[in-house]
Amino acid sequence: MSEDSKATGFMNSKFEEGKILFPGVIITVIVAIAASFLSEHHGGPVMLYALLLGTAFHFLSKDEKTADGIQFSAKTVLRVGVALLGARITIDQVADLGLWPLLVVVASIGATILFGLIAAKLLKQDKWFGVLTGGSVAICGASAAAALSAVLPKSKEAETNTIFAVVGVTTLSTLAMVFYPLIAQWSDMSDVGNGFFLGATIHDVAQVVGAGYSVSETAGDTATVVKLFRVAMLVPVVLFVSIAVSMAAKDIKGGKKAVGVPGFLVGFVILVLLKSFGFLPDQIAEFLKEASRWCLITAIAAIGIRTSLGDFRSLGFAPVVMILSETAFLAVIGFVVACIGY
Repeated sequence: MSEDSKATGFMNSKFEEGKILFPGVIITVIVAIAASFLSEHHGGPVMLYALLLGTAFHFLSKDEKTADGIQFSAKTVLRVGVALLGARITIDQVADLGLWPLLVVVASIGATILFGLIAAKLLKQDKWFGVLTGGSVAICGASAAAALSAVLPKSKEAETNTIFAVVGVTTLSTLAMVFYPLIAQWSDMSDVGNGFFLGATIHDVAQVVGAGYSVSETAGDTATVVKLFRVAMLVPVVLFVSIAVSMAAKDIKGGKKAVGVPGFLVGFVILVLLKSFGFLPDQIAEFLKEASRWCLITAIAAIGIRTSLGDFRSLGFAPVVMILSETAFLAVIGFVVACIGY
């Protein structure tokens, strides 16, 4: 077969694949656009809107015309969105924090995930659910939930757990944006201390920005940089979890199992390095950040479509206790450190 014939065959196969995926993908994009419209015009977290709107179209996940495209959005588009988060971060931003705050943030992330594992065991939940909720609370809310779900073991309950984690951290993050600045101001910390507390404890980036700049410009700048470092910690945490999942699968099935680095993490790191060393122009970086936002909203909408609200009945009250206790645990650590250090 000639090279031209191979190229033509490849293009034809991709075209056919695109035709299969298009109906489902366009549905998730429409839901994402609707969620963004509601958020911009009526306030509220866009991720939560995407989830709730998505669940209203659960029946489409069972339709053979749209099922493949919805699954593509929930998995592949999700990974692309996480990779593009790297366009937000530079090494200089992280270095400007200084060593001590960095160590505290790393320790608090590890402690919160460990707390999630312990809580899962005490409440008789799956250990990977503890990792999912603990990691979502500790790192960057809905984005972390999405990234962790991409490497955690697949099961019947996996998507229900993911949607619960996204709803939980998004709701709590919104409440934190309102109440944490009041707590910080009541404690009479410096603006830098306020910023550290808010950046180290609130789940989602948008809510951190909103809370920080509601206090002062200094608090907002500090909170944003601390939060971006937490986002950067997504790479080692997801990589570690991916290795742990692979090792657990090896123990169950026996034999050797190769442990690879997920491609979306490689993309994340490459973008951080390109932005840090000036190889990513500001306009392109802004475009990639916006593309990341839309990919994640679309993926969350797809996860919502694939999940029935009726599935939450099987979760019970224990997951609510878990995510509330993890949030409180992280808040206490951040508050105490901010009071002592600032």
